[in-house]
Amino acid sequence: MLPIRDLLNRIRWDEDFARAEFAIGYYDRIEKTIVVTPLKRIDFPGDRPGVFELTDSEGETHTIPLHRIKVVYRNGELIWQRTH
Repeated sequence: MLPIRDLLNRIRWDEDFARAEFAIGYYDRIEKTIVVTPLKRIDFPGDRPGVFELTDSEGETHTIPLHRIKVVYRNGELIWQRTH
């Protein structure tokens, strides 16, 4: 399986591949479910490569480790899934 960092880097740097709509599903520990959100709503802080940041509807920013990403969709099709 391709590591999630490699897939995220491909989306960032491969212009042809990135011409799609991406969404990631991450495990929310409070809700105990996978939350799917558009990739364009996510920020990747340059000084913290192992996390992403997501701002919720109330304006609060949450920092989420990359290991909690469970699925990635491209144009609605599942292209990556963590097996464990």
